[in-house]
Amino acid sequence: MTNVQQPLLSHLGVYVWDLPLMVEFYQNVFGMIVTDRGIGRSIGAELVFLSSSPEHHHQLVLATGRPRDTTFSTIMQISFLVPSIQILRDVRDRAKSNGAKSLLCLNHGTSLSVYADDPEGNRLEIYYETPFYIPQPYGDPLDLDQSDESILQRTEELCRSNAGFMLRDDWKHRFIRQNLATTNLT
Repeated sequence: MTNVQQPLLSHLGVYVWDLPLMVEFYQNVFGMIVTDRGIGRSIGAELVFLSSSPEHHHQLVLATGRPRDTTFSTIMQISFLVPSIQILRDVRDRAKSNGAKSLLCLNHGTSLSVYADDPEGNRLEIYYETPFYIPQPYGDPLDLDQSDESILQRTEELCRSNAGFMLRDDWKHRFIRQNLATTNLT
C-alpha cells in the first residue's frame, strides 16, 4: 500500500468585479488583514492577499478579472470556523451592517451556521462546531438571539433524537478507523 501525504486546504482565490469593495468587506466582517498586494505576472490580475492568522500569509486571495457578464458565482460557499457562539453572533451582526445579503441561520446539529452573500454574491458560511454528529445534510432554523445554553441544549436534544447520532469524538474515531487506516493518509 502506498503512503499518501494528506493535503490540507489552506486558502482560496476568488476573481472579483470590485476589488476595493471586496477587500473592505472581508476586513470589516472577518477582521482580515491585507498581507500583500500586487500584479500577478502569470495571470495579469491585481491580487490582494488577506489573512486573519499569523500562521498563514494568506487565507484568501482576491483577484481582479471576474468577467462582467457572469450572472452568478461559481463558488458554492466559503466557510469560516469560529470558536464560540458569541463570535458567531458578532460576525453575523458585522456581516449585516456591512451589506451582506441573504442572511440565513441554520442548526445543522454538527454545527451552528450563519449563511450570507458577500457584495458580489459569493456564498459565505460562518460556523461553530458542536460536540455532536448527525448525518448530513440537515438544517433547522437557528435563533441566535437565544442564550448559548439554550441553543446547545436544543441542539443536543435535536441530535439525540436522530438515529445517526453520535458524539463528534466518536465520529472522528470512526472516520479514522474506516478511512484513514485503509488509505494510509498521514
